[in-house]
Amino acid sequence: MPHTVLAEPAPAAEPAGRPGGSRAGSEFSPLLRTVKGQGLLERRIDWYARVIAVNALALAAIGTGMFLLGGSWWVVLLAVPLAVFSARTAFIGHDAGHSQIAAGRRANRIIGLIHGNLLLGMSAAWWNDKHNRHHANPNHVEKDPDVKADVLVFTSRQAAVRTGFRRWLTRHQALLFFPLTLLEGIALKVYGFQDLRRQSRGERLVEGALLVAHVAGYVTLLLLAMPPAHAVVFAVIHQALFGLHLGLAFAPNHKGMEMPDGDSERWGHLRRQVLTSRNIRGGVATDWLLGGLNYQIEHHLFPSMPRPHLRLVQPLVKSHCADLGMPYAETGPVDSYRQALRHMYEVGEPLRVE
Repeated sequence: MPHTVLAEPAPAAEPAGRPGGSRAGSEFSPLLRTVKGQGLLERRIDWYARVIAVNALALAAIGTGMFLLGGSWWVVLLAVPLAVFSARTAFIGHDAGHSQIAAGRRANRIIGLIHGNLLLGMSAAWWNDKHNRHHANPNHVEKDPDVKADVLVFTSRQAAVRTGFRRWLTRHQALLFFPLTLLEGIALKVYGFQDLRRQSRGERLVEGALLVAHVAGYVTLLLLAMPPAHAVVFAVIHQALFGLHLGLAFAPNHKGMEMPDGDSERWGHLRRQVLTSRNIRGGVATDWLLGGLNYQIEHHLFPSMPRPHLRLVQPLVKSHCADLGMPYAETGPVDSYRQALRHMYEVGEPLRVE
């Protein structure tokens, strides 16, 4: 499958009599015109150049520290900053997949391959395919791959048909959610290798070669920098914290929000994205730790918008939603996790009272 990216949808008229369609024309069009008029969809290559350079320097510094401390168990402490900057690397790959960084598709593709496949062992093609389907139909129980029944389930209908060990998992999924994210770093690598079968021959060669290069380079780096026992402990801590960090960034975005199960097209782009997404309040530290995904509503409305502009467009989106009388979900970090976990707890509750 060829590489694809999501761009802003073309505004479409919403017929009267449907949810959100009582006004003539699209609810999204006026907002889109304002955003374009203020230049908020224009690329910020300078900003991303700095981010990529700082991230590369940080990774290089951590790698140097691994060699300097490799003979001591103190080296395992460097697994913590490596996990943090691995998440930063993933955020850059995410932005490249949405064409937020460069104007050309090829440049974004190269950035995504370097930061995803080579540096993290995560397939850019797999991620883009899955993530674009999520953006097109967020939280849709039939169309969004992020809410399909798998290890976790997100609706009572999904929970009702669980059997065996998966039924036990569903009963306790709220308690198990964050422990399970410790495995996410490894799972993302496995999914990438599995997806190679779906890809075209040319894409498979490039993606597969870079995935193998990552594994070989990662193992070689660890074994050259430290004894095998240190390397195993270091890898376990690094991959676990990397998965946890990504889980903390993605968990609050949609869980517990509206879950359309019919023809969500009738909602229109604005409602489909706003009503299924949740923002996280915070300052510069929150923006940095969550990679801008704390502006989940704005990111879903304008997926190709450069990350530094999400904060700037938020007041426009909030004001537009208020004018339409449309709910705009925003909460603090702790409460966001509480809401997400409560939703998973309630989904599993019928299985606990049998």
